[in-house]
Parts: sequence; structure tokens; C-alpha cells
Amino acid sequence: MSTFETIKNDETVKTYITKADESLCALGFTEHSFAHVTRTAEDAGYILKTLGYPERDVELAKISGYLHDIGNLVNRSNHALSGAVMAFNILGPLGFSADEIATITTAIGNHDEATGVPVNHICAALILADKSDVRRTRVRNPEISSFDIHDRVNYSVKKSVLKINEDHTLIKLKLTVDTKYGSVMDYFEIFLDRMIMCRKAAEELKLEFKLIVNEKQLI
Repeated sequence: MSTFETIKNDETVKTYITKADESLCALGFTEHSFAHVTRTAEDAGYILKTLGYPERDVELAKISGYLHDIGNLVNRSNHALSGAVMAFNILGPLGFSADEIATITTAIGNHDEATGVPVNHICAALILADKSDVRRTRVRNPEISSFDIHDRVNYSVKKSVLKINEDHTLIKLKLTVDTKYGSVMDYFEIFLDRMIMCRKAAEELKLEFKLIVNEKQLI
């Protein structure tokens, strides 16, 4: 049975992730390479494992997280849809079943806040994992004086943690923000749609979403 490790070790997948991130780098976007997709995969898996979903569902969530941004290879616009089609063509030859391919491509195709909807638990886990990856190390611009708002917001986040409480009723995104570089209002200006999507994704998992910044609950 093909696994998350199968995907991680596949040379085609490695190439697509690398080339997709090169395109985003040329466009001035933050890091979307192996650090981002690995963290997204691990957090998506953590969510479903913590909530007691079957191990294979955990595996499919991790695969969805690892592949979710390959569509940026084609174009940033509609990258969720092109990424789903690319994943469809990758997964078949690697031995995934039709049902699993459908599940993974559905999650990838619905992860972007512009068009996506958390239609199932694997998709919901991917959304929460992807949208919570805000951190200083994603910023590639070496010149602080020339930061745009996305650089400022990401650079201001010294630490981000996604955590489900012991009662499995809440999922919290806890951010430690250095307001010297970006304000909380800056965060909401560019991430409000993402936080709304996180709330909907949490609801699909029968959870309540909370955003906590510098120990203060904002959502």
C-alpha cells in the first residue's frame, strides 16, 4: 500500500514542489517549498490522529498536505484546481485506489480560501494546517525596509502553534507576534478570509476555532 513516505520519496513530486516554489519566489511570495508542505502535512495528520480518525485517513490527510501547493507550478491563480488535477495524475501510477485519489484531489481542490469549501474531514484538516503556517522563516526578502504587508505579517510571527484541547472541543492557533514588524490589524487585513475558512473547517470536524495572539483571544 502506498504511503506518505511513498509521496515524499517520489522524484516527480520533489521536482514539482521545487519548481512550484521557484515560480512563487519569482513572483515575490513567501516560502511554499518543502518546509511549508511538510509542516502542513504533519499538522493535518496531527489533527485527524488526535481526533481519533482511522490511520489511513491520517495518512491521506498528510499526503494531501504535502501535495496541496503543486498547482503553483502552473499558475498562482486557481492553483488549488490545477494542483488537484496534477495530483490525480501522480497518484494512480503510485498505486492509490480510485477512492483515495478522489479523497486527496477533493481536499487539494478545496484548500484555497477563494473557492474552497471544507467538504469532508480530510479537506478540513488540510485547510486548518495550511492556513495556520504563518512564521518568520517563510519570509525570503532579506531587506526589512522593503517588506510588503505579507512579509511584515509573517516576519512578525515568532512562533505559531496549532493545538487541539484535551476535550477535543477546541482547536487553537496560538501566535507569538512581535508588533515591531507587523500589527494585529495587519494580520487581519490579509488573513481574515483564511481565519473564516479555518472556522468553517473546524466546524466540519465538530470543533470550535480560536485565534490567540500574544495570549489574547481574538476569535
